[in-house]
Amino acid sequence: MASTALNPKGKFGTAPVFLTAISTILGAIMFLRFGYSVGQLGVYGTIAIVVIGHLVTIPTAMALAEIATNQKVEGGGEYFIISRSFGLNIGAAIGIALYLSQAISVAFYLIAFTEAFEPILPFINEHLPFAINKMVIGIVSTLLLAWLMLTKGARSGMTLLYVVVGILAISLAMFFAGGPIDGFKAADTFHFNKGHNDFFFIFAIVFPAFTGMTAGVGLSGDLKDPKKSIPLGTLSATIIGMVIYIFIAFKLGSSANAAALSDPNRQLIMGDIAIWWPIIPIGLAAATISSALGSIMVAPRTLNAISLDKIIPIPRLNNWLSKVKKDNNEPVNATLITCVIAFVFVLMGDVNAVAEVISMFFMVTYGSICIISLFENFASNPGYRPSFKSKWYISLLGAVMCIGLMFKINTVYAIAAIIMMTAIYVVLSMYNKKDDMASIFSGVIFQVSRNIQVFLQKSKSNSDDTAWRPSVVSISKDSFDRFAAFDLLRWISHRIGFGTYIHHIEGYLSTETMQQAEADQARLVKMAQISDSSVYVDTLVNPTYKASISQALQLPGISGQENNMILFEFNKHKEEGIKEIVENLGVAKAVNYDICILSSSDKDFGFNSEIHIWITSSDYQNANLMIYIAYIILGHPDWSKGGQIKLFAVHPEEEVSEQRKKMQDMIRSGRLPISANNIEIIPKAEDVTNKEVINKKSRDADLTIVGFRYEKVKHSGPETFMGYDKIGNVLFVNAQQEKEII
Repeated sequence: MASTALNPKGKFGTAPVFLTAISTILGAIMFLRFGYSVGQLGVYGTIAIVVIGHLVTIPTAMALAEIATNQKVEGGGEYFIISRSFGLNIGAAIGIALYLSQAISVAFYLIAFTEAFEPILPFINEHLPFAINKMVIGIVSTLLLAWLMLTKGARSGMTLLYVVVGILAISLAMFFAGGPIDGFKAADTFHFNKGHNDFFFIFAIVFPAFTGMTAGVGLSGDLKDPKKSIPLGTLSATIIGMVIYIFIAFKLGSSANAAALSDPNRQLIMGDIAIWWPIIPIGLAAATISSALGSIMVAPRTLNAISLDKIIPIPRLNNWLSKVKKDNNEPVNATLITCVIAFVFVLMGDVNAVAEVISMFFMVTYGSICIISLFENFASNPGYRPSFKSKWYISLLGAVMCIGLMFKINTVYAIAAIIMMTAIYVVLSMYNKKDDMASIFSGVIFQVSRNIQVFLQKSKSNSDDTAWRPSVVSISKDSFDRFAAFDLLRWISHRIGFGTYIHHIEGYLSTETMQQAEADQARLVKMAQISDSSVYVDTLVNPTYKASISQALQLPGISGQENNMILFEFNKHKEEGIKEIVENLGVAKAVNYDICILSSSDKDFGFNSEIHIWITSSDYQNANLMIYIAYIILGHPDWSKGGQIKLFAVHPEEEVSEQRKKMQDMIRSGRLPISANNIEIIPKAEDVTNKEVINKKSRDADLTIVGFRYEKVKHSGPETFMGYDKIGNVLFVNAQQEKEII
């Protein structure tokens, strides 16, 4: 198993991951702005920033280590992890934003690099025939860095990285060996100070210093053993970086007053403390150039990984960006694009506003990594077996902190970052229509569904009839010949009800019938997708229709509770269909199911406009269920435009007035969408049957709902459901018990 984690193309071990991360963590902000934080907030306030910041970075590093020890992290680092966990469209939306932040970070670090020349610029200009400024230094540095990466590649960058990290270590050692600045009195910087700026303003300035711990992950495609190197390098850099920042805060607080630390003209105050002041500008130069090196090595690999997934809507651009050098696997074209972006932002000269947006993208990335770890732990996928295990509550803390701090730092930029990534996702989804919902979401949904079902089952004893809703199962062997039953089921299950549609396949279970079942289920799923329904579809293989009915009646409903209604369907012009249904009604009655039988006609459901409900004195128990079903159907968009319910009742003439008032009161108290003008009580004539009245009155109805009694079916058989030839589809309803309309 261990050998499968090794990358035969990998060149690097753990050291580059650690060095890339630590050099980015101990970067420009440490030298230029950390002293300002101590001056404004005091040592303890600054340590609070360090601790809060690491409530994001440590959970992220642990989540990253967990994920990396479960799967092989290929090229692209963070993008690879997110896209393989959340799916390509979501992963690419975050990945593109991540790439831009990495590319712009190169410019940010190079501009900070030019600050190291501030103390010696006057001396340089005195000895040159022409004057130069920091912009010129930034442009030259960018061009040199681009030349280095395009011609020599990451290996030369790593060699240089060893040198600059060595200089960085020396500069920190000389800083800690130094003493207090001139004029320093008793420290006034230890306790929390309220400077000119509030806590979260300073936090926004300092926090990006801690966000470099994932920088080395982008080298995943160039590592010999990513499963070992990524966790070890990332976690060690994060923890060591945090400890160093805490010590720096104490050293600054014990060596300089708040006024000196807050002085904008003394950004390099660490030089006044160090035993040899030039080492601090040199260290700043080393830190910023190493951070720029880390970013310029990582960003092209993120872009290259995105292009290899063919996610960009322009195929030629995907092919061009995915090209690498054959001898060293360097993504040369992606590097060229990264250098161009960096050069543009260096020319701008000021990326302070952009830096906050960069922080937002990094926060989204870190939050995503924590959410992946959280979801994987919650989903309990047996295939998720990392050798390094974080805790779900640590990942939850990291995710919550990321989201909260995004809006606390800058609400406008947080919203802008989210809108940008949402727009990228929408565009990518338009071009990549394949449903790529990753298994992590399926696992989470599975666990949520299971917990809900267990909860509903336990709470069943506390439920009452006022919360009743239909949970319908329908069994048909004519699924691909007539769609009326499926349509009715999808209308019932649109919002209020639940529907399970089962296609009966006659035969014994075998390899052949299983293949047929899988093919038929795929057709049913396609039907459900095309019709945008919420119906759950399945197949059953049984030697008889009755066996499938018996089996389906014992299946749990998709709502988490048992089904409570069965729907049959037959062609009203073929008597054999209703005969088979009648023979099996006793099974449904035995398990206390409400029964619906749909009689399909050539008219189908017409214009989806009028539903007629017929109530007679002999089947009043069915009335409320029939009204409920009509009301639920009318809530579907197919019926909601101009759809109406008309209520008819047949009673002896002397009861007409009383029954009309009773019906109107029921409709009014139940708040049902039935107009009083749509209620008609018909006097019962001795020489006219109910079927004749229904055939005459409901000739233009799109669906007619009629109640039936099981006792009559036992007496009259299939004839109960025949004789409605002059009207369209008829739904016969039998309620196991009277439903309450409240």
